[in-house]
Amino acid sequence: MNLSDRLMKIIKFVKEDTIILDVGTDHGYVPIYIVEKNICKKAIASDVSRNSLKKTIELIKKKGLEENISSRLGDGLDVIRPYEVDGVIMAGMGGILIQNILKKDKKITDSINYFIFQPMVASKELRKYLSQNNYKIVDEELSKEDNKFYEIIYAKRGKEDVKKEIYYEISEKLIEKNHPLLKEFVEDKIKSVKSVIDVLKEKKSKRSIERYNELNKLLDE
Repeated sequence: MNLSDRLMKIIKFVKEDTIILDVGTDHGYVPIYIVEKNICKKAIASDVSRNSLKKTIELIKKKGLEENISSRLGDGLDVIRPYEVDGVIMAGMGGILIQNILKKDKKITDSINYFIFQPMVASKELRKYLSQNNYKIVDEELSKEDNKFYEIIYAKRGKEDVKKEIYYEISEKLIEKNHPLLKEFVEDKIKSVKSVIDVLKEKKSKRSIERYNELNKLLDE
């Protein structure tokens, strides 16, 4: 099974011989890959969509992996019991949705050893939530597919001291390791901020002026 760069970088953070829950699994590619490659002996593939899960179940049966991969229909972490899994993947959803899933049942989230997040939007808000709620970002990755960047966050329970506000926007982990996509990623962020500034500079409302000043400060950082 050939997976995209984004999915392979998510898999890179999966720890050997752990039990993984893949939330919003879609076709079940990640659980199937990690079991087939003997990275993990067992995995749980879950999705809130019955149709998506049906495709996953069909592929698992085709591969003969029914004993190793459990398929569950449900929302977020509702599909598991405390201490049933070691790690959780939440990829392809928004950062705010990820926050809401983590908040929903603290007994379950506190029982999980590690998390792999790939937020489609609101990565800044997710990092801030993690930092303020006793999660520590251990490492991060970047992937680029079809001119779109994907941020992949590996986190565990623990304290984290975020030195500067800008590190919620651009991960300090990527800076520390001088990630090969970092320069291009930052330039893409600058381009996006500039495009909003260009629109705002014509606006005269109080909130528009405040936002204009906020974004210019962000641009400098």
